[in-house]
Amino acid sequence: MKKALVCGAGGFIGSHMVKRLKTEGFWVRGVDLKNTEYAPTAADDFVIGDLREQTVCRRVVDGDLDVIYQFAADMGGAGFVFTGEHDADILHNSALINLNIVELAVKHDIPKIFYSSSACMYPEYNQLDPENPKCSEDSAYPAAPDSEYGWEKLFSEHVYLSFHKNYGLNVRIARYHNVFGPEGSWNDGREKAPAAFCRKVAQTPDGGEIEMWGDGKQTRSFLYIDECIEATRRLVDSDFTGPVNIGSEEMVSINGLAHMIMDIAGKKLSIKHIPGPLGVRGRNSDNALYREKIGWVVSQPLKDGLKKTYGWIAEQAKKAE
Repeated sequence: MKKALVCGAGGFIGSHMVKRLKTEGFWVRGVDLKNTEYAPTAADDFVIGDLREQTVCRRVVDGDLDVIYQFAADMGGAGFVFTGEHDADILHNSALINLNIVELAVKHDIPKIFYSSSACMYPEYNQLDPENPKCSEDSAYPAAPDSEYGWEKLFSEHVYLSFHKNYGLNVRIARYHNVFGPEGSWNDGREKAPAAFCRKVAQTPDGGEIEMWGDGKQTRSFLYIDECIEATRRLVDSDFTGPVNIGSEEMVSINGLAHMIMDIAGKKLSIKHIPGPLGVRGRNSDNALYREKIGWVVSQPLKDGLKKTYGWIAEQAKKAE
């Protein structure tokens, strides 16, 4: 039986990866600061621990592992990443986790390790036009991310690639683009746009008003969690190191996203545009390299994933009343 370690297994993407690995017959150890919030963990062994601490890392990384999935990071949506209030923690905490994990992966000769980077590492200057953002993998340099979160992701990519070059560590690196779905943050200040608007629409009576940061003309693409997990597993099983984008190519304005969710809910709401943290003006995944190297593409329409996510968040909101 193959053995996997999922770092960040109490979080959104990590908990879904644990479930997927279990369906494939893996024995799975999960580790996180906290347990899963919305459903029991599927992990065979779940360790509550802080991966900034080397003692915790030494406890969970051993020579019996076949693969490590490293999702653990200090992260959140625009309201967390772009205010500037958490920059020191984001840089320190996430970098320390990655430095600890990569060192032990080499020490124990782990056969393969996956690192989840982010599209936030792409240069801001290529994402000023909301209709024509450039996010191909070869556009990463000269580097100019718009947040310390993006800078840390870029730094940690270099850490993993350097350990690959100097120590033969077998790494896989993906740059995620706005992953969403059930069992993710929706009301704790770290939620991303799809969850935030699902919550706002669910909690607002028909004919009411919801708030939105900015003019809503900024663009993004959003990837449903199931396709993220599928794309990640295919990358890990391939012989391609990366970094490579994992995201949807269905770009939508934030106004369009909000209206799509209103349609799903069967509500007509007005939007009040207010000042707030925004991030780049436009971003969309470029999947040409993934398509070339892996021979697969994500294909689920955004609206299909939003229907599932809205239903789950509406249920959570009702429970919280």
